[in-house]
Amino acid sequence: SDLRQIVVTKSVENIQFLPFLTTDANNLSWLGYGCLKGDGTLITVNAIGAALQTLYILVYLYYSPAKRPVLLQVLLLLAVVVTGYSYFTILVDTGTRLTHLGLFCSIFTITMYLSPLADLAKVIRSKSTRCLSFPLTVTTFVASSSWTLYGLQLRDPYITV
Repeated sequence: SDLRQIVVTKSVENIQFLPFLTTDANNLSWLGYGCLKGDGTLITVNAIGAALQTLYILVYLYYSPAKRPVLLQVLLLLAVVVTGYSYFTILVDTGTRLTHLGLFCSIFTITMYLSPLADLAKVIRSKSTRCLSFPLTVTTFVASSSWTLYGLQLRDPYITV
């Protein structure tokens, strides 16, 4: 719905960029975890998610009047991803790589779910929920519940978190 609103109004007004960015980082992290673990579900879902989030970022950038801050945040994300990839492939031994990456992914997921709280201050100040997306909130709840159940089924504490 946020992407549709951006395209229809040709404006990114009242739409936060941080959730798009953190969700993309989250998908890329879990994609790496899925590849390392050999989990087809994690690979498929997060490859599609990363592709869609990258599309959202490109659309946001296209319609954003202030491109520099958006580009700087994207570059910061790329730096974090490259640094993380380097850390996990060069510095972490193969035996503990999955554990370290799982912990990293869990922390990033928590960050992703906390990012919409940046809007909470606006909601409280304005006494309006106009900047919050109800469909996104519901979808996030359903998706996180699904991943928790999947993690419990696999007995994988990182996916469960």
